[in-house]
Amino acid sequence: MKHLIKLATLFSVALCLIFSTVHAEDLLVYTALEDDEIPRYLALFEKSHPDIHVKIVRDSTGIVTAKLLAEKDNPRADLVWGTAATSLMLCDQAGMVEPYAPKDIDRVVPKMKDFHKVPHWVGIKAWMTGFCVNTYEIEDLKLPIPRNFDDLLNPVYKGHLVMPNPASSGTGFLTVSAILQMKGEKEGWAYLDKLHENIARYTHSGSKPCKTAGAGELPIGISFAYRGFMQKQKGEPVLTVFPQEGSGWDVEANCLIKKSSIKPAAKTFLDWAISGPVMKEYAKVYPVTAYATGAPIPDGFPKNPEAQLIENDFQWAAKNRMRILKEWSSRYDGKSDAK
Repeated sequence: MKHLIKLATLFSVALCLIFSTVHAEDLLVYTALEDDEIPRYLALFEKSHPDIHVKIVRDSTGIVTAKLLAEKDNPRADLVWGTAATSLMLCDQAGMVEPYAPKDIDRVVPKMKDFHKVPHWVGIKAWMTGFCVNTYEIEDLKLPIPRNFDDLLNPVYKGHLVMPNPASSGTGFLTVSAILQMKGEKEGWAYLDKLHENIARYTHSGSKPCKTAGAGELPIGISFAYRGFMQKQKGEPVLTVFPQEGSGWDVEANCLIKKSSIKPAAKTFLDWAISGPVMKEYAKVYPVTAYATGAPIPDGFPKNPEAQLIENDFQWAAKNRMRILKEWSSRYDGKSDAK
């Protein structure tokens, strides 16, 4: 009898395992979120949805955008999580986005979501330009701390600046877009010409300039605030400076990819991606989130982080993105890192 009970138990366990395997869903998710962010957020999803297996494909914003557009006729990703809204607008223009209104969409503030009744993209948080300054290196080189974009044109910085290439980096693009919007295109390109004289190299990652500064390879990296704070937490002598004129910024956003068969799990993931628990996790290091969480402003940010953001015309940035990148590459690509 004991043997029969044991066999019945084993049979039941086997059935459960087979059932769970058959019903488990696999999701392919493209993202430009930072490598050290993803595990922290994803752990929350896996805890609440253990039956959904998530495969992450992570790269810089420009690379993710190019990959999505290259796969237009045969899309592989089920959804995009945390990539520049201006990039998702391009995908939307290409007819690749399936409109979807996640749960809690009414909580998301207008500037953090698409304007359609059923949104084509939904933001989770904003990221903004910051200067990563290696305090040891600038002291050793007797360089002043730059406080604004115009300071970066000072000839004393010649060969001491590193910046992301906007064609491959969302941080690079939001920074270039901000300069062109703040100064106007004619003066903006003239500014970028002068800035180029001081640039040692352009990287293909938005976080790389800050990592380069933190490692002491170059004293100043034009990057984004989150990366500066993370490098400092690692013990590197990095001071994050917010430019006085305001910071370029973009919305890290999500969208559902249009496919012949859309998985229910993809919508489940997008519901979760703007839910309260993960929004509070975003807010621990990003002060501007899709909706207020009540979390304190992370250390190092201005007291009013939203006031730090420039007036950003996302429609203009998306519409003119390819033109801007073509012009930028023709002028400055000679100093870009090899791909």
